[in-house]
Amino acid sequence: MPSSYLWLIPLLPFTGFLINGTLGRKLPRAAVTAIALLFTAVPAAIVAWLWVTMKAVGAPDSISINAGPWITITGFHVDFAFTVDHLTLIMLGVVTGVGFLIHLYSAGYMAHEEGYWRFFAYLNLFMFFMSVLVLAESFLLLFVGWEGVGLASYLLIGFYFKKDSAANAGKKAFIVNRIGDFGFLLAMFLIVAHFGSLDFAHVFNAISVNPDWHGGVLTAIALLLVVGAAGKSAQIPLYVWLPDAMEGPTPVSALIHAATMVTAGIYMVARCHTIFDRSPYALGVVAIIGAATAIFAACIGIVQHDIKRVLAYSTVSQLGYMFLACGVGAYTAGIFHLLTHAFFKALLFLAAGSVIHALSGEQDMRKMGGLWRKIPITFWTMTMGVFAIAGIPPLAGFFSKDEILYQAFISPNPIGKLLWAVGLITAGMTSFYMFRLWFKTFFGESRVEETHASHGHDDHASHGNGGVHESPWIMLFALVILAILSVIGGWVGVPTAMFGHNEIEHFLAPVFESGASAQAATAAASQGLELTLAALSVLTALAGLGLAYTFYYKKPGTAATLAQRAPALYRLVENKFYVDEIYSAVIITPLLMFTRLILGGLVDSGLVNGSGALAGATTRGLSTLTRRVQSGNIRSYAGWLALGAAAVLIVMIFGRFWAH
Repeated sequence: MPSSYLWLIPLLPFTGFLINGTLGRKLPRAAVTAIALLFTAVPAAIVAWLWVTMKAVGAPDSISINAGPWITITGFHVDFAFTVDHLTLIMLGVVTGVGFLIHLYSAGYMAHEEGYWRFFAYLNLFMFFMSVLVLAESFLLLFVGWEGVGLASYLLIGFYFKKDSAANAGKKAFIVNRIGDFGFLLAMFLIVAHFGSLDFAHVFNAISVNPDWHGGVLTAIALLLVVGAAGKSAQIPLYVWLPDAMEGPTPVSALIHAATMVTAGIYMVARCHTIFDRSPYALGVVAIIGAATAIFAACIGIVQHDIKRVLAYSTVSQLGYMFLACGVGAYTAGIFHLLTHAFFKALLFLAAGSVIHALSGEQDMRKMGGLWRKIPITFWTMTMGVFAIAGIPPLAGFFSKDEILYQAFISPNPIGKLLWAVGLITAGMTSFYMFRLWFKTFFGESRVEETHASHGHDDHASHGNGGVHESPWIMLFALVILAILSVIGGWVGVPTAMFGHNEIEHFLAPVFESGASAQAATAAASQGLELTLAALSVLTALAGLGLAYTFYYKKPGTAATLAQRAPALYRLVENKFYVDEIYSAVIITPLLMFTRLILGGLVDSGLVNGSGALAGATTRGLSTLTRRVQSGNIRSYAGWLALGAAAVLIVMIFGRFWAH
């Protein structure tokens, strides 16, 4: 039975974590690599087998395994159980498949780093918790995986813990995510209070059999879940941790941005679509947050110079697209974009890592240029990723992004047309900043130093071999596979208007059949409208390409000239709208003052230290009195004995008096 193998999907990465985490320091690097790869490759193979099994004719829509009661108290019961349905299967494919390729790439990228065993132990731990999150059959078990990926991301982002910037980035990610997790916890408390259970099936069935339940508590639960999702999936206002996560090694960036952590919020919203469908207000909030995040992050990405930061803000923006899709009820479109984004964003980050590897750690695009002849495989694979994310047909990103824009346009949401316009503008901006990265990195006059000495770069040690060099094949193999997926990955969602069958919509229909508003709107829309909107999307992407070509290839000084004409605006965007500075002034500094003055001064120095000092003074006073009593003088002892006897007599006399 397939269900009997579900435990192996999370258990094997955890076993790899235990082995490398405890024995890895003493093992040769080849053994560490073999353990890490084996314990991620087998879960990927199991997931592939599950795909074949569940797509067979007559196969069940879900497979479950239950280890028995986990928590049982009066009126509350939670089982430790895993379930795989079609949504879970897509997420598992992303987590295990792309995750394995990132592990493979890491074996080459991290080959010369200290703490090699520790890095792979953390990667396996990440895979374990993400698998638990996706497989969970209850909110509580999902929350265990949710918190676990937060822990693992803290360890991986701060892998270079001797660097203050990396340590601070890890702490920032951990703290910001705790804010979102607080909302998630409150949502679970409300769910327990209202439904008496945290089991997905129990909660969703209770809602389904009560069609009159709308708004109210369900809106409160949905909005609190949005807080949790905004933290994990880096949406306004909790997106600030994700760009700083670039302080970790590049494979970590690919793992967090593409295959695991940041998709958890999207997955959670899609999984809870039964709740969100009963709250138009909460759905509207999701859509607005997604659209605002998409265009806001795209604005910042336009002027970044660090190649990894451009991709980081691109991730924030693309996650905004997924939020937008969920907010208009198009959950399938959101998951479709999650799938294609995993392919091309993992490719882009790993290709960026290959560029950084080639330049012995350089990340500033102003010091690149003319690399396409020197690292041709990296160039061609990254080209596939750039064209895919820009929305150029027939690559993967075109189909998923176009589906989101189309669903936003035809949605019953009162501001659906506005959301579509924001998404379309963002698509043009995405094309512009990605082709900007492409031209500045690979074309034009070379700005690369002839010899790369070891210097204070972000995440990759120089090998001291000088010159620009292509990456080893263990890294390039992962790039080639991801490039192929970035080209063909979107073909599973070719709409009927483009003579396709939209396989992913049919595949996810058993999961999202209760939230049929987007499907009904699609059925009512015309084929001509969908093709027209797709044409507008392609023209917008080509316009972004044309602008990038003019600014950074044909007339490379144009962008600098425009920046000089509007220096204040340029500085505002270049400094990321000063959001971190605002947070620091409005939230962080007052909190630090409070902790130092109130907690540090009043509580710590006053209450804690004061109580200790009082206890010491009291002890000294009592000891002084006791020392005088125990003087060794017979007359003193007789006097104390007389006083004691008198005290006893007084107590006895007054005791009788009060008794009568």
